[in-house]
Amino acid sequence: MTLDKPALQIPDNIENSPSWHALGAEDVLKHLDTYADHGLTGQEAAQRLETCGPNQLAEAPPTPFWKRLWDQFNNFVVLLLIVASVISAFLGDYVEAAAIMAIVLLNAILGVVQEGRAEQALAALRKMAAPDAHVIRDGTRKVVPSTQIVPGDVVLLEAGNYVPADLRLLEAINLRVEEAALTGESVPVQKDANVRLQADIPLGDRKNAAFMGTVVNYGRGKGVVISTGMYTQMGMIAKMLQSVEQEETPLQRRLEQLGKTLGWGALVICALVFLVGWLRGHNALDMFMIAVSLAIAAVPEGLPAVVTISLALGMREMIRRHALIRRLSSVETLGSTTVICSDKTGTLTQNEMTATRLWVDNKFISITGSGYAPVGEFLIDDRKINLKDYPGGLTNLWAAALNNDAALEVSGTSEGKATYRMVGDPTEGALIVATAKAGPMAAELNRAYPRVQEVPFDSIRKRMITIHEIKEPRPEDISPIYDTSLDERYAIVVKGAPDLVLDLCRYRLLIDDRVAEMDEHQRMEVLEANDRMTQDALRVLGMAYRLTEAMPDVSNPDELEQGLIFVGLIGMIDPPRQEVPPALATARRAGIRTVMITGDYANTARAIAESIGLLRPGHQVLTGPELDQMDDAALIRDIERTDVFARVSPEHKMRIVEALRANDEVVAMTGDGVNDAPSIKRADIGVAMGITGTDVAKEAADMVLTDDNYVSIVAAVEQGRIIYDNIRKFVFFLLSSNVAEIMIIFLATLAGLPTPLTAIQLLWLNLLTDGAPALALAMEKGDPDIMRRRPRPTKQPIINRSMGLGIVIQTITQTGAVLTAFSLGLIWHLQQSMPPGANPFLQLFRYDWRGVDVQSAETMAFVTLSLCELFRAYTVRSERLSIFQLGVFSNRYMQYAVGLSIVLMLLVVSVSFLQPIFNTQLMTGKEWLVVLGLSLIPAIAEEITKVYLRLQDRKHKID
Repeated sequence: MTLDKPALQIPDNIENSPSWHALGAEDVLKHLDTYADHGLTGQEAAQRLETCGPNQLAEAPPTPFWKRLWDQFNNFVVLLLIVASVISAFLGDYVEAAAIMAIVLLNAILGVVQEGRAEQALAALRKMAAPDAHVIRDGTRKVVPSTQIVPGDVVLLEAGNYVPADLRLLEAINLRVEEAALTGESVPVQKDANVRLQADIPLGDRKNAAFMGTVVNYGRGKGVVISTGMYTQMGMIAKMLQSVEQEETPLQRRLEQLGKTLGWGALVICALVFLVGWLRGHNALDMFMIAVSLAIAAVPEGLPAVVTISLALGMREMIRRHALIRRLSSVETLGSTTVICSDKTGTLTQNEMTATRLWVDNKFISITGSGYAPVGEFLIDDRKINLKDYPGGLTNLWAAALNNDAALEVSGTSEGKATYRMVGDPTEGALIVATAKAGPMAAELNRAYPRVQEVPFDSIRKRMITIHEIKEPRPEDISPIYDTSLDERYAIVVKGAPDLVLDLCRYRLLIDDRVAEMDEHQRMEVLEANDRMTQDALRVLGMAYRLTEAMPDVSNPDELEQGLIFVGLIGMIDPPRQEVPPALATARRAGIRTVMITGDYANTARAIAESIGLLRPGHQVLTGPELDQMDDAALIRDIERTDVFARVSPEHKMRIVEALRANDEVVAMTGDGVNDAPSIKRADIGVAMGITGTDVAKEAADMVLTDDNYVSIVAAVEQGRIIYDNIRKFVFFLLSSNVAEIMIIFLATLAGLPTPLTAIQLLWLNLLTDGAPALALAMEKGDPDIMRRRPRPTKQPIINRSMGLGIVIQTITQTGAVLTAFSLGLIWHLQQSMPPGANPFLQLFRYDWRGVDVQSAETMAFVTLSLCELFRAYTVRSERLSIFQLGVFSNRYMQYAVGLSIVLMLLVVSVSFLQPIFNTQLMTGKEWLVVLGLSLIPAIAEEITKVYLRLQDRKHKID
């Protein structure tokens, strides 16, 4: 099969392609060498994808390496350090100048690598977040990534879908498309697949075409792809709609502000250190280098990159747990979630519907069987029956099969038996299977009663209307219409919420298929039967129909629904997911309340909620009509004791979100439909269903569940808490280390001592000794009790009271340990030059240290601070739990980071050609014993602080 030139050979611009809207549908299909019912084959699609390229808009070229590297140097403090290196070289100290430049360059390269990893992770998220498309290939309906759509693909459109490429429509059933993103037209455009237009007609008037990036507002349709990627109309204006947002999160903004505050504070301290040292006679260049190094050490410049990596890695873990995060900021909010508002069907339940009961004319008919296999029996009072003896029951299934968009397909064989798969909505699929158990398949019915028009289901009307032409011959065993002399040529079939369908009916169907008028008593019988079924946790649909002579006008649905015949009820069971009750208990222990919001009946919702432990004793179920009777103040008051909302509309969802937020709750709201988008957007965390959700709902959401499972929401909340905790851990680790470094230099300078740490040593500590463990902290799996804590208040600062206390304690202990090691090194140096009997302690602060080589003391200070930070990295892994409760070696990345840092530190101290650069020397056994002992003090202090914090936690719980 070969394509005509316009389809496969990409034109220079879109105007060079045929005027598809001016061609008839058959001509377009012929031109693209494809078929409306069969579509392309998989092989043809692959060939065209290779020729035409992916269906995506061109992105901005990536920032070149040199530009990203330059951005690392384009920083005031780094530039200052480069100036210091140049001055050092000018004065002849080439070794130190080269060492400083090498460390600055290494820091820049690491920054580029870290940013590159973050960008790659976000690019992977963008790829996963792009919408899917429903196409017909090899004669079957398939779901493929929209990027793999090719010219000639036949695409199916439904309300809530994004149009994945430019299409020439082949079918348009009440199809309306929002084209504001392309044309600016705010009113949805009514489409007509059968019209042929002038070649030069404006874009907004092309009613037989649909364009990439626009949204199906209503109805359904089918179209053939005529242009993809940059050759679409959207490609001409290069507007990308399906990308993950890359905004800076509130946490990142707070950390950036913290960095600026630390920077200014550090500059003040650096200036003081420089002035005090210079006035005390220290070399001006040396003090300048120390001051600049302190500025570098004070500001954790690697923090933003580490935060981004932590967020990206956490989001990757969430994807593994079936939650796709579309916005970085939502990761922070997840940890503060206090209420999860969850749909029932498919989220709390398995979404594997099985029709188990019919009701017609006061008779309940049970249906056996499970799954999608069309095998089962029909029973009345546990007695097997032939449904043909109860024509009213057949008519019930006849209506259910015609008013249906699902399809049952044979997927293969297993042990000699056919296996089946369902394409379409699970609820409609259950009706198709029930019909097949009675004998006829839906395909036969649709040939006898082809659909000619419809009014699609929507969440406001809660029902769907289909119109079918009555063809001859009609199969008598599957049809309620036997008299071929009747004048009626069309059947109007209605399926929807039983109470609403019942209100539209004037007549009722008897079990023998006769029609009779319906009185109020009989209406009550229907409602009582519905109540009995919903109390058994069944989801119930009502069926109705009428016949007419003339082709009805679908523009007025109310007129279509006049004088209907009520056929009966069909009940389906959707069992709860087995994994949901434990997840609900986990959420409750974490201080998170779960609220069920469903369009189902109150009885059904109550039965499911009680079976999974969601409905708590003393709490209530509210229905949509009851919500309508409540003002906002009453809802805000009552919502605290309401666990289930039933028979609700999307407008009710908005009110529920607003009421919860008015009570200072942090709300996660699920949804899947077009009309759910406002409430998803309004919630603190909008959650869309990845399987059943529309593209509009996904676009509005912060998070998409790839398995539509409530458990994935709880897992995402847990991961959100872990990510935030990890960020706090390395913020605490870096800030306390940096503040300690500043105080070590500042106090030594004020005391008239030599500078304990050289500029090169400070840079080394900041880059490797601090940096590697900080990255390892980002890989922590979280404390075992992370889902036994209350949600974190949204306004809680990242440096809270407990972290502030920890920073103070660590600053004191690290400063004390390092200055003690340094002072002992100086004292031992004095002992070598002082006469016997002299007290070196008295001379420590009186001695003129100018020009004295104190390499041994500096080495002790450098190694002590290095080990302080490395030992402490283990204790920082939890804010409350002891290192022994966590497991000393449970984070393997920490072993790699600390091991690497210790090896590098030993090389710096012991390798002869590195010793002059870092001003170090080999230490004696006595010096090692002192250093090791002092280095453990900050880690021990951290563990003691944790004991205090745990005691405080217990005290507050008792209080």
